[in-house]
Amino acid sequence: MRPLPKRPGPLLVLLVVAFAAATGAAASSDAAGTSVPFYPSAEAAAAAHCDGTLYPDVCLSTLSNIPDLHKKPLPDVICAAVNRTEDVVTATASNCSSYLRERSLSARDRLAISDCLELLSTTMDDLQATVADLESPSATNGSASAVGARRVTLDHVMTVLSAAITNQYTCLDGFAYQNGGRVRRYIEPTLHHVSRMVSNSLAMAKKLPGASPAAPRQPFTGYGQMVRGFPRWVRPGDRRLLQAPASGIKADAVVAQDGSGDYTTVSAAVAAAPTNSKRRYVIYIKAGAYMENVEVGKKHVNLMFVGDGIGKTVIKASRNVIDGSTTFRSATVAVVGKNFLGRDLTIENFAGPSKHQAVALRVGADLSAFYRCSFIGYQDTLYVHSLRQFFRDCDVYGTIDFIFGNAAVVLQSCNLYARKPLPNQSNIFTAQGREDPNQNTGISVQRCKVAAAADLVGREAATRTYLGRPWKQYSRTVFMQSELDSLIDPAGWLEWNGDFALDTLYYGEYKNTGAGAGTSGRVKWKGYRVITSAAEASAFTVGSFIDGDVWLAGTSIPFDTGL
Repeated sequence: MRPLPKRPGPLLVLLVVAFAAATGAAASSDAAGTSVPFYPSAEAAAAAHCDGTLYPDVCLSTLSNIPDLHKKPLPDVICAAVNRTEDVVTATASNCSSYLRERSLSARDRLAISDCLELLSTTMDDLQATVADLESPSATNGSASAVGARRVTLDHVMTVLSAAITNQYTCLDGFAYQNGGRVRRYIEPTLHHVSRMVSNSLAMAKKLPGASPAAPRQPFTGYGQMVRGFPRWVRPGDRRLLQAPASGIKADAVVAQDGSGDYTTVSAAVAAAPTNSKRRYVIYIKAGAYMENVEVGKKHVNLMFVGDGIGKTVIKASRNVIDGSTTFRSATVAVVGKNFLGRDLTIENFAGPSKHQAVALRVGADLSAFYRCSFIGYQDTLYVHSLRQFFRDCDVYGTIDFIFGNAAVVLQSCNLYARKPLPNQSNIFTAQGREDPNQNTGISVQRCKVAAAADLVGREAATRTYLGRPWKQYSRTVFMQSELDSLIDPAGWLEWNGDFALDTLYYGEYKNTGAGAGTSGRVKWKGYRVITSAAEASAFTVGSFIDGDVWLAGTSIPFDTGL
């Protein structure tokens, strides 16, 4: 009999265990991006981190005074960069506030600066949320079991950084009026600096494990999958609220013009709602025409508006650019508080086509959803400003750029109606505003009807109508599986100004039907494509684009996850 092998000594056992633990920890750190590659110097680390950013000089300057940069993991580097951006935002807001003390400012100047202050405050929230996310256990846990939570967290990082960039350009857009450049030239350099700092943080965040799509077919990261007709981020309870009969919903507050409710105006009900609520707060708005502008601020989270139906419950107003408003402030209803839901109501801006930009609904609320609603206006009807949004079974009426903004938004099973514009005007359904190629934003129109409104029917030949035009450099819009009526111009898409953005935009069409769906006469721009791959098209669905599988599942709004 051969002698039994000797048992390993205690020291050898400890070494093996320690090595296994270290190996596992290293793999876990690599998966979370918390390991630190070897950099011979802080300069070498800065060069590596800034590689691939759009503004490398700004990036190198930002990272140059971070202590022990070469010893920090990437999430810590991004947090440090974001903290420095917060300092610049604070200084910029202080400068804007000081301008309000100038007696020579016009009313419009003051309004535009006030918009900037609100947007800078929102930007600060976005930056603070980024740091909180990157420091959270879900971002730093690299174990296999934490992959799902880490993906959701990093999707949120990409989303809020994308929104923070948009905010700076929205501020500057507010000065697009005669003599607006007088004030704009003082604040524009610092706002561009903020947007470039955020852009660099976004580019670095895309290097984190799990932040970028696993395959090229997913350019719209962070929207999520669909479950039973809604993105998963619509929670089950919220989904029931969106689909249940109005009579079966228990409202927390009732609005009625005749005094039979708790309030006679929607604004009063919103003002009385709890702030930072952890549960859904339902405001039931009885049938009637409510002539008011309504703002749902950032502290009013988890609010829901329930009406008695399209055309029955109507909120309407008429702010517009011609009469002195900014586009941002012209909205009849503006929603910023996250997790907002709206159903069975109409929101209208009745300023008319001669008043130019006049928004019916502006949404800058993350994880917001609208079901069986109607939005009526002419130019700039629906302002999908930023963050993740979903519209199902809704009607949108307008003329010029009447679905516009820089959210990650999916419109599913909606009716989009072009109205009769002013003489010599064209109709354009969309004007998407993506400023940065790393932003996870765009407009996705899926299974919708694209047609003429009643006042344009029979006059389509006299008005040229297009699917969209590029408002910003990296504009991104897709129409898929939709019915395009004959009013669509054979070219399909319209230039904004000469060859601006024609090479950098992403415009796609996939399996559309109808008399206006033919693509043989479409534009020949480098950025336009007829999508033939289901894999490429699926990137623009609710599941891939807006993380809908995570948040819509609880809302009771129906949704489809894929094609």
